[in-house]
Amino acid sequence: MATCNLQLPEGIIAHDFDDAVQLAEALAAHVAERLRQAIASQGRATLVVSGGRSPVAFFERLANQPLDWAQVVVTLADERWVPSEHPDSNAALVKRHLLQGPAAAARFVDLYNPAASLEEAAEQTDRVLAELPPIDVLVLGMGDDGHTASLFPASPNLREALNLGDARRCLPMLAPSAPHQRLTMTRSLLASANHTIVSIAGPSKLDTLRTALKGDDVAALPIRAFLNPTLEIYWCP
Repeated sequence: MATCNLQLPEGIIAHDFDDAVQLAEALAAHVAERLRQAIASQGRATLVVSGGRSPVAFFERLANQPLDWAQVVVTLADERWVPSEHPDSNAALVKRHLLQGPAAAARFVDLYNPAASLEEAAEQTDRVLAELPPIDVLVLGMGDDGHTASLFPASPNLREALNLGDARRCLPMLAPSAPHQRLTMTRSLLASANHTIVSIAGPSKLDTLRTALKGDDVAALPIRAFLNPTLEIYWCP
């Protein structure tokens, strides 16, 4: 069994897996159970996921979980500012790999809108997210640079996006090393989730996470904003 050997603060739990298939299966089962609990207690559940290539196997396995999908709201922690027809659209990824079969009954809240500018798009999305039910489960990824959602180090709006006291739910974000402008949920909205999971794979991301755990400069490594008690970490080599 692979092990991440992290020195974790009290309350944070790490789950280690030998490969991405094992991780995806375990994560899907765990998330589905959390969603079932939310539906049982309040009649509905809200799931926020991350995009990119890494979560595809998780999405496909989650779609096959027995769940009252008609009572589930699904949305994204962040989105590239591209229409759903674009190959880099996170919304298209979710619809293609998660919202299939019975899971197609879930309600999807799209972050993208074709406004005249990125700033206007973020304002419109902010209003949409004002109507989002409380987040029951949040599944985040992380980049080698310590970004999560689209909270990128050195992005012009990062300070505002990380401010827990800021009322904004969505902000425009620029990824210094990525080709597309972004829309991201802010830290204040993401931190409101009842249950947060960070799912990562590979030794380089593990090294980044290990570095993040040793410091407290959130702007340098934004993943630090979510390394709080009750967090669960899913990792495989």
